[in-house]
Order: sequence, then structure tokens, then C-alpha cells
Amino acid sequence: MNPETDKPGSTEDLEPTAGDSEAPVWLMIMIALLLLWGMTFLDARGGGFDSRVYEPYHSFTQLDSLQPRSGDAQLAMKGRKVYETYCTPCHQPNGQGLPGQFPPLAGSDWVAAAGPNRMIRLVLDGIQGPITVKGLQFNNAMPPQKDLLKDDDIAAVLTFVRGNKDWGNGSSAVTAEQVKSIRAKVADRSTPWSPDELLQVPDKD
Repeated sequence: MNPETDKPGSTEDLEPTAGDSEAPVWLMIMIALLLLWGMTFLDARGGGFDSRVYEPYHSFTQLDSLQPRSGDAQLAMKGRKVYETYCTPCHQPNGQGLPGQFPPLAGSDWVAAAGPNRMIRLVLDGIQGPITVKGLQFNNAMPPQKDLLKDDDIAAVLTFVRGNKDWGNGSSAVTAEQVKSIRAKVADRSTPWSPDELLQVPDKD
């Protein structure tokens, strides 16, 4: 025992000492949870760290898709909605159809025609009987849509389908005027088309 250093109030009693105790587990868990929350927050609201994107948008693609469109792009956007409403049960969301029943629109030789004359007639009055698409045969019927869809709806959905690059299509847009003209030409028709009949129609004026 050292009488000098063991006196009450000596400097040795006031100096801090290092211990071997570990950080509390609850504190480590709390820090981990905060880090996880922070990363999730940034991922959800950072827009891919793209300076063009601000909350509440999550990516530039999402932001761009909501921008006002004009011309063919706007028509195709409307056509997508028409397609999703009326066409997906048979032709499927991806345009691949159903084997043996409903033909694909993706990569279809009918869709890729130089002009929309046949496709407009097909949508207006429907089609029935075996049809060959992409070398495969399908045998079902499509009901007429002339009383259900207006000229601009038909133009929009055909523009969406014909120009859908995700489906391997890249044909020209369709106008409401084209649909109106053909609707007048086939106004007296009361039966669906057969594929052979449609193939006799020039695909382009």
C-alpha cells in the first residue's frame, strides 16, 4: 500500500480506466436496423441516384412514361389501354396468344403487313376459320368490334400492336381516318371475314 497514492481524493482515483466490456447487443441491433432502413429509404426514393428523378417517382423510366405525348406515341399509349381492356384474354398481355386457339400478334406476319387494311377489316367485322400465323395454324373466332370500339379506339390499338417493338413489330401507325374510310366501305357486311377473303384485300391502298 502506498500512503501517497492511496489517500482519498488522490489523482489516481480521478483518472479513467479502460475496461474489456463489449457493446450491448441491443445497440448493435439498433444500428443495423437503422442502416437497413436508411438503405431502403434511399433505394425507394433515390430514383437510381438520377438527378432527373425526384420523389415520388422511383426511376427515370417511370417518370418518362408519365410525360405528355404527342402524335403516334400518344396514340400507342391509348392503344395499350384498349388492348389491355379488350384483347388480353385471347392474345395475352405479351401478345403471344394461346397455342392452337388464338394467334400471336407479336412478330405476326399479318400485323407486319405494309398497310393496315386487312387488320382494320378484321377488327371491325371479326374473323372465323383456320388461320395460319408464323407458320402455325389456329382455329377459333374473333367477334366483330365495330359496335364496341370507335374509330379512334381501333386506330389506337392497331397502332400499339403494329408498332410494338417489344413484340418484334415495327409497322406504321394507323389513323382514325383510315378506320373511318374502311368502316364506310364495309358498312353492309354482316358476317365475319375468312382468312382467305382477307388475303384478297390489298394490305395497302
